[in-house]
Amino acid sequence: MAEEQLLTTAEVAQRLRIKPETIYAYVSRGLLTRVKVPGERISRYRLSDVERLASRNQATRPDRDAAPAMRTAITLIAYGRLFYRGRAAADLTGTPFEQVADWLWTGRMGAPRFEAPPESLRRAREASGHLPPHARLFDRLPVVVAVAAAMDPLRFDLAPDTVAAQAPGLLSTMVDALPAQGAPADGTLAARLWSRLTAAPTDAAGLRALNAALVLLADHDLAASTIAVRVAASTRANPYAAVSAGLGALDGPMHGALGARVFRMIEAARRDGAAAAVAEQLRVGRLPGFGQALYAEGDPRAAALLDLTPMPDDLRATLDDLVATAPTRPNIDFAVAALAHATGMGPDATEVVFAIARTAGWIAHAIEEYAQPPHRFRWSSGYTGPTPSRTDG
Repeated sequence: MAEEQLLTTAEVAQRLRIKPETIYAYVSRGLLTRVKVPGERISRYRLSDVERLASRNQATRPDRDAAPAMRTAITLIAYGRLFYRGRAAADLTGTPFEQVADWLWTGRMGAPRFEAPPESLRRAREASGHLPPHARLFDRLPVVVAVAAAMDPLRFDLAPDTVAAQAPGLLSTMVDALPAQGAPADGTLAARLWSRLTAAPTDAAGLRALNAALVLLADHDLAASTIAVRVAASTRANPYAAVSAGLGALDGPMHGALGARVFRMIEAARRDGAAAAVAEQLRVGRLPGFGQALYAEGDPRAAALLDLTPMPDDLRATLDDLVATAPTRPNIDFAVAALAHATGMGPDATEVVFAIARTAGWIAHAIEEYAQPPHRFRWSSGYTGPTPSRTDG
């Protein structure tokens, strides 16, 4: 079956940006063919047929009300797995994050130097240091990005090579401008980030898990924050401005900021028991840290990260109780919050890890969007307000 490259209905719908009902219409019109797999009750579809249909749909001029198509060669979610330019993300968890970022940006897995420009770093630390004491750690990142942008005379050069060359400096500044809680164990971005998120001594296994978290979170196709980045890039906003757009979307309580809620749920479960913690979360809304619609068999990123994260027995028991109590399987937010607990990080760490990691993917999408026609995202408003008189105005 792997050789035939078959997709489920959910995977086809996600890939074509359509509803499952539309797939059935395509089948009835002969545009797609169902493939029956022995021993399975569900229908599957050949990836090659789906790609042909996607190309045909893109070539067709959309109605004014239709959203412009976003095609990407960066990330694929298929077969219940996540792929970066054709390579399974779970297979890259042992690769330094810096190399995976370069793979996303250039299609080459080189070893770029991740160093913050000294003057940019000094000014970014100074500017973010003026935030009030109650500010979250994440609140520093938009300030740091704005300073880094102002310090870069090449920020308006949107050539792919220039953007990819400047990206390591931006990511390094974002990490190194955060207040240090200790000395990094080495010069890797993961080790430097560790020293900003926890005062706990660097643990080799924990550091490998943090690097894995960065790799697994680097991109996830067209998530809400990535769409914000691509819309900004379509107007030819510079890469720093595009990343700022992504940070704004990521800060929503249903996106990157969700991790802090998961952290506190685990905290409550360790204190009061898993059943009480789950019940309290369901009482006030949906259960955070569980369920991921794009993976019918569970989020593979969560499984990979939980396997790599060393933790004390009592924490492992609490997590097992939460998984046993929850109605769905854990997702990457749950795994990152578990990592934060295991390494002595606070709730703020979850969103910061997410933001640093996803910046790599955002830059890759900005590079890809710069190659598209500019200002291509223009939707009809679907106005529903009062009807004006023809003589008004």
